[in-house]
Amino acid sequence: MSAFAGECIMDLLLWRHAEAEDGPVDFDRALTDRGQKQARAMARWLRKHAPKKLRIIASPTVRTRQTADAIELPYETSRRIGPDAGVPDLIAASGWPATHGAVLLVGHQPGLGNLASLLLSGQELPWTIKKGALWWFTNRVRAGEQQAVLRTVIAPDLLD
Repeated sequence: MSAFAGECIMDLLLWRHAEAEDGPVDFDRALTDRGQKQARAMARWLRKHAPKKLRIIASPTVRTRQTADAIELPYETSRRIGPDAGVPDLIAASGWPATHGAVLLVGHQPGLGNLASLLLSGQELPWTIKKGALWWFTNRVRAGEQQAVLRTVIAPDLLD
């Protein structure tokens, strides 16, 4: 099937870190007990539903690494998707929309929400992704035009 017949080119999954403790050093904030539960619930869902060949990239903060650890798959860290990451940083790190395959970004607000708004509305807006939630987009080509399709949005409290 050619790309112009509706082929899926890329999946982009945005996973906001789970609930974290408050603390004086933002980079070092760990997940709360509730956050650990949120991360485990979403990781179970991801292991069952995510694409088999999934490249996982996490922000290097403690809370995002702990969230990514829950999926029990290899992942890399990148400062490019850290707490101050903007939409251009997230797009560059993921390779959206040109990368073939699937990429999971484990990151932060406001960057993830701003990216989700751009993909769905064509504008970068201050949308919020709930802590521990996952937004899954697919890029495809239809009638010669690239489209971002929202496949699912899942909050961890709906998975218990």
